[in-house]
Amino acid sequence: MGWGLATITSAQPVPTEEIGTVDVVPERYQLGQELYLENCATCHIGIPPAVLPSQTWQRVLQDSQHYGVTIKPLVDPARLIVWQYLQIFSRSQLKDEEEIPYRISESRYFKALHPQVKLPRPLELSSCAGCHVGVSEYNFRTLSAEWQ
Repeated sequence: MGWGLATITSAQPVPTEEIGTVDVVPERYQLGQELYLENCATCHIGIPPAVLPSQTWQRVLQDSQHYGVTIKPLVDPARLIVWQYLQIFSRSQLKDEEEIPYRISESRYFKALHPQVKLPRPLELSSCAGCHVGVSEYNFRTLSAEWQ
């Protein structure tokens, strides 16, 4: 027990400006994040898993129809590695209480992460860069001067 407390108390916090993403990603999930970004953020910005529920991510990983475009879904083991990352860093949708959103504009999690933000209509992934200036580096912590 003493060793555990010593480890916790001696750990140096990572400055938030160095983290980039919304959550610190432990080493065991970093490959999943890398594969996610390699396979998803090459066509559009990679959005943090927390903005959509786990059930949405599960659908996205299995569906060859990706928002109007036919894609080749990931295959195992890469799919499972990405799924582990997305599942850990997203939240589960309430069962039977709401439909599973397929777009971020329909996600209550996305809305909860953006309180008092007047979101553009239609909401598009490219809109994120207006407030999150580091979005191209998967950095959602750095905000435009208006939001700091």
